[in-house]
Amino acid sequence: MTISLLVLNGPNLNLLGTRQPQVYGSTTLQDVEALCRAAGDRLGVGIDFRQSNHEGTLIDWIHEAKGKHAGIVLNAGALTHTSIAIMDAIASVELPVAEVHLSNIHRREEFRHLSYVSKVALGMIAGFGPQGYVLGIEALASHLRAAG
Repeated sequence: MTISLLVLNGPNLNLLGTRQPQVYGSTTLQDVEALCRAAGDRLGVGIDFRQSNHEGTLIDWIHEAKGKHAGIVLNAGALTHTSIAIMDAIASVELPVAEVHLSNIHRREEFRHLSYVSKVALGMIAGFGPQGYVLGIEALASHLRAAG
């Protein structure tokens, strides 16, 4: 079975490498994409990697994933804490989602502790920097293969 995963990145993640490097590190989004593609190649998993600063675009891509991808790795950025619409989109497509955060959201400001994505995600990986994306890809691939 060929598995394809959609890797989605939300607002401000296009600024990785320059935005608050003390929080998010110096790795760029292009570096993260290369890590994801390398993990996909190693695991025999197709990777469709995207980023948008627009909530509606992210929702459209989540909708388009149904029937095209087996799962989604999602770093929704700040929309994690505010977007019921993204939560509803994930619930609607009924695909497994690995929620990823570069920083440990539970060690940060209290408003970041709430994740609407977590309410519908298969699991969450937070605080491991760019490696969290690789862990999310590995976890989803394992889950999907076990589910048959």
